[in-house]
Amino acid sequence: MFRTHTCGELRLENEGQKVTLAGWVQRVRNLGGMTFIDLRDRYGITQLSLNIEQDQALCEQARKLGREFVVQISGQVKERESKNKQINTGEIEIKVESLKVLNASKVPPFTIEDETDGGEEIRMKYRYLDLRRNPLREKLALRHRLAIETRKYLDAASFMEIETPYLIKSTPEGARDFVVPSRMNEGQFYALPQSPQTFKQLLMISGYDRYFQIVRCFRDEDLRADRQPEFTQIDCEMAFVEQEDVLHTFEGLVRHLFKVIKGVELPAFERLTYADAMRLYGSDKPDLRFGMPFVELNDVVKGKDFKIFDDAELVVAINAEGAASYTRKQLDQLTDFVKRPQVGAKGLVYCRVNDDGSLKSSVDKFFDQEALQRWAEVTGAKPGDLILVLAGDRDATRKQMNELRLEMGNQLGLRAPFEYKPLWVVDFPLLEWDEETQRFYAMHHPFTSPKIEDLAKLETAPGEVNANAYDMVINGVELGGGSIRIHDQKLQAKMFELLGFTDEEAKAQFGFLMGAFEYGAPPHGGIAFGFDRLAAMFGGSDSIRDYIAFPKNNAGRDLMIDSPSPISGEQLDELHLRVQLDS
Repeated sequence: MFRTHTCGELRLENEGQKVTLAGWVQRVRNLGGMTFIDLRDRYGITQLSLNIEQDQALCEQARKLGREFVVQISGQVKERESKNKQINTGEIEIKVESLKVLNASKVPPFTIEDETDGGEEIRMKYRYLDLRRNPLREKLALRHRLAIETRKYLDAASFMEIETPYLIKSTPEGARDFVVPSRMNEGQFYALPQSPQTFKQLLMISGYDRYFQIVRCFRDEDLRADRQPEFTQIDCEMAFVEQEDVLHTFEGLVRHLFKVIKGVELPAFERLTYADAMRLYGSDKPDLRFGMPFVELNDVVKGKDFKIFDDAELVVAINAEGAASYTRKQLDQLTDFVKRPQVGAKGLVYCRVNDDGSLKSSVDKFFDQEALQRWAEVTGAKPGDLILVLAGDRDATRKQMNELRLEMGNQLGLRAPFEYKPLWVVDFPLLEWDEETQRFYAMHHPFTSPKIEDLAKLETAPGEVNANAYDMVINGVELGGGSIRIHDQKLQAKMFELLGFTDEEAKAQFGFLMGAFEYGAPPHGGIAFGFDRLAAMFGGSDSIRDYIAFPKNNAGRDLMIDSPSPISGEQLDELHLRVQLDS
């Protein structure tokens, strides 16, 4: 055997045992008469000791070792004189009796320590070295445990894990597909799945009433901290269920994961309609760890000859409790914040509520104390509070105020990273109207069922129809979303019609599903969780990248293997993709 133990398991009770370890050299310390080596594997670090008086040749061999050499050692476990309480093996060391170099190593391009000197790009290029560091190892171990516990919970609830195809048919709805040319079918292409949506619905029709899959999905879209071109979902579907059944089952899953992995009992999941979430927080994924709901001021501020308010479709405020002490410099910085292109507001109005109850605003020229007192009454502001106001087009202003609210939450320390406030956002609109293309788009996807009570509106007012859809949100992060699906062929055909599909287009794209509906489709619904986002939340991170073993950068590139890359002319010919360029 290469080893009898790992570098993380020996303890004081193993003192006196003969052991063999193998791993990577973290560092070598030459102290004259003594040489110490820190040997590392994914389980931990064990200190090795060599005494030059007892074995000079062995000691000299050890001093020639470089960082990241792969070695095998044998020796005796003994108690350390100078103990290290920072590591699990810190009470023991190995008195080395033999040492064998299994493989030498070049000097690594960055230090492989918890705190490294490597920049992001160099660590992406040498990802296999970065993965040796404890922070990444711990993140991947967390991801592994989440997967195991998810499977345990769903298996106990009678779910069956079933794999679905990766080479499927391209669909025009949603994000852009990654396409794969077919060598055997000239001029035709597969698509990589954005989700297994239609296949899991077919499994419900097939009688597999509880399906799940921890599955890789692909979307060709612009990247950011919580997006990758390939990502993982916990994908689930259930038959013979209503919305409440799905919410209960998967609220239970998330409660289980938090309790088992983090030891956290989640508070009750609140429920917010989409309309209320947008009205109160300007977001369909509001962070409820703190208050600061929006208060509309239209009825209070208009008609005072302040053109910005008078011309605005919406005037909205938040009350930042205890922030009246903000200096002019801080208020100017907030104004600069909302004017950033990413936020897009034209300016910011503020009003302090002083300790004596008087009010001081940035628009005193237009609003007297009586008028400002009305602001305080409506927003619930008390002495020591700061009222912040934005105005403009309704939808844009709500989004801008959402950004300001989150920024104030950060500045006032109200977004504790390990405090969790979960909620379900329900009753989304079924359809979104796009002015540019003059057509409706599905807000979730074309298979989402409308609310039963809104069915009649499909003919008269489709834009007012609510969907039987739901998102799980924790701390402002959408962790999962789903819906009750359409299971009636006529209703599905009507949905395609509203989305602008001709009968021929609907049949070409989804004829297999429509045909399956003719053979007894049960009522069904499901949900998909962003597994990478879930892991990042459990680890207290905003970015999902370190919870993926081999991620892409923001340009969608794998710097380690230099992908994507050109392919040979022969391959292009085989795939019928050769492009003839003008000379």
